[in-house]
Amino acid sequence: MQTPKQWYCETVGQKVVEALRKNNFNADYAATKEEARQKVLSLVGDSRSIGIGGSVTIKELGVIEQLAKEGKEILDHTLPNLKPEESLAIRHKQLTCDCFLCSTNAVTLDGQLVNVDGTGNRVGAMGFGPGKVIVVAGINKAVKDLQAALERIETRAAPLNNKRLNRPNPCTQSGVCLDCASSTRICNITTIIRRKPPLTNINVIVVGEELGY
Repeated sequence: MQTPKQWYCETVGQKVVEALRKNNFNADYAATKEEARQKVLSLVGDSRSIGIGGSVTIKELGVIEQLAKEGKEILDHTLPNLKPEESLAIRHKQLTCDCFLCSTNAVTLDGQLVNVDGTGNRVGAMGFGPGKVIVVAGINKAVKDLQAALERIETRAAPLNNKRLNRPNPCTQSGVCLDCASSTRICNITTIIRRKPPLTNINVIVVGEELGY
């Protein structure tokens, strides 16, 4: 028998999946992190080059290690000790990789993917370029509408990611976005993918557990 929390996660998750499908995305619901992990590995399939969009969610799934064991080329610009030019080269390769793995800052109940990026490599790859895109979103990313998505980013995703990246931006003190003018800000580009772009194969997995920020 489902607990109230499991009922809620599945009810909201399935509603988001239905909306995403109406917007022409390939979308599925996974009740658990492990189920999501298996779906991601299945969708990656025989792809050889795998771009990683700097995602805490993807790292929490543990798929990167498995894909590396399978001999995939892992394109991760966040690896330690990379020189700036090496990180930039990896970001460029992500734009044309076989498969790009990422999350989304928010997904609305009417099936829109809302993101704010610092340099644009993640949102660029989400929209066009890779052979396929796999977006994994924990139930904590599901919000009512566009306004709620932007509020979620300002009050949760942005401060947490700034703290994770050790950026000296005001939100790491205030806990909420202050629309700063800092040279190190990570909130420079906002994208809303309302429907699946016609030339991009986007697969969205909504997970009935909290993942990422």
